[in-house]
Amino acid sequence: MPTILGQNQYGKAENRVVKITRDGATHHIKDLNVSVALSGDMDEVHYSGSNANVLPTDTTKNTVFAFAKEHGIESAEQFGIHLARHFVTSQEPIHRARIRIEEYAWERIETSDANSRFIGADEVKHSFVRRGQETRLTQVTYDGERWEVISGLKDLVVMNSTNSEFWGYVKDEYTTLQEAYDRILATEVSGRWRFNWTDDEQKMPHWEKSYEQTKKHMLQAFAETYSLSLQQTLYQMGARIINNRGEIDEVRFSLPNKHHFLVDLEPFGLKNDNEVYFAADRPYGLIEATILRDGCEARIPVDMTNL
Repeated sequence: MPTILGQNQYGKAENRVVKITRDGATHHIKDLNVSVALSGDMDEVHYSGSNANVLPTDTTKNTVFAFAKEHGIESAEQFGIHLARHFVTSQEPIHRARIRIEEYAWERIETSDANSRFIGADEVKHSFVRRGQETRLTQVTYDGERWEVISGLKDLVVMNSTNSEFWGYVKDEYTTLQEAYDRILATEVSGRWRFNWTDDEQKMPHWEKSYEQTKKHMLQAFAETYSLSLQQTLYQMGARIINNRGEIDEVRFSLPNKHHFLVDLEPFGLKNDNEVYFAADRPYGLIEATILRDGCEARIPVDMTNL
């Protein structure tokens, strides 16, 4: 045979599941986009078309919705763990399951107070507005023995309107960029972090608290770093997470530099004292790096944060 089969996987991608938890009149929402990828003893389906070892992708879709009912959705990570464990332990041909989840956040709409003329307005606890800051992410992988959980976020846009410089860089015959000693630093954060929880004997992290605290430390580092380069800020963001969250061993960021250029207003007889900027859409500088706990190996794929 002149060819052989290489890495392969299959599953149902982008299953949108919304779980409403009703606590009396108070409702809670979990809104997930779940993608399942399974691999294992799948040579024959590729070579001969035999489906004897194939769990239909439609079944994986149904499992996602059934598990939302049976297990609830405590967190994206916990839901992914339930699914991965099920596929690997219930189907002998399946040796590895990877669950990727995007979570879309909702927040409760604040309604009128108890003195409102609208009857019952103070009792409305079932109305929500989609939160637009970021999309939460997780990837859970299980091979029957070891777990790998990589969580993160994307589409989180942040800006420092000062305390950022960029100068002292290499210049050649093609360099036109002027040195900046007071500039806007803005980026759209795509980040992933890998947990050191790998087997069922270990204490499982508190996934919701971990996400909240990781995001907090990341944003505080962005705000509190006097930046001489976006690379420096990126490193401080990752280091702050590693130093404050013992459950995380590795962080990887992809940070596009959302350039803001001063507009030349002199043709109009106006002085632009770092007040009016043109926000450039593209091209943009793209800064990417991994930050590790000392002694740990990098395992987050380098292309995972910038697909």
